[in-house]
Amino acid sequence: MKDLHSHVLYGIDDGSKSIEESIALLKKLEESGTTDLMLTPHYIENSKYNSNNQEKEALLKKLKAKAKKEKININLYLGNEVYITSNFLKLLKKEEIKTLNGSKYLLLEFPMSQIYNNTLEIINELVRKGYVPVLAHPERYKDFQKHPEMVDEYLRSGVLLQGNLTSLFGKYGKEAEKTLKYFLKRKWITFLGSDVHHEVKFDEKKLNRKLLKATRDKNYIEDLLKNNFDKVIKNEDLGILR
Repeated sequence: MKDLHSHVLYGIDDGSKSIEESIALLKKLEESGTTDLMLTPHYIENSKYNSNNQEKEALLKKLKAKAKKEKININLYLGNEVYITSNFLKLLKKEEIKTLNGSKYLLLEFPMSQIYNNTLEIINELVRKGYVPVLAHPERYKDFQKHPEMVDEYLRSGVLLQGNLTSLFGKYGKEAEKTLKYFLKRKWITFLGSDVHHEVKFDEKKLNRKLLKATRDKNYIEDLLKNNFDKVIKNEDLGILR
């Protein structure tokens, strides 16, 4: 398991509050089969969740050193989960927000209750500048739960989807679970992530069984759990046709 979405970097969002909690989470993730982890703290413009890249890099350095001392064998990478804003390009230029491991891939988040009217316009601007938007947990948004077919226009605009694996275990309710299975069946999901904040509640074997039941495709599951993550780290094209 290579995890694209987590809140294990401590003290800067609603995830881990201390380096000790981060280490405890990393140990549990390692036990659950995680070998690689993207640290994606929230960045919400004009809020308290707005640590810049320099601050995040300093925390990452400390966490890596502590993890090495604790003999934790998880590769750590840095990004952000950025709440949608028309100022993406300005924030990237100012080094306030970070793409996934410095690649062209940018993890972003929509409002849970209602998607903004200018969302596609914002996304198209990112794509024109060479970025690849990765939408976090699409199964959790109310608009997509009611109308899952709406996702198609975002896919055609160049958006990739990152599902939360814990949605398959019912963490966010029946509608989120149902919607993620709908997306998986159509192979619209490109990445999976734990979105871990304070607890680790999944088992790799059970996860694989659920994914196999939902997709019936072992090669696709391998891409979801490992291969697509590796391509992000290397800043390679995913070659997904829409």
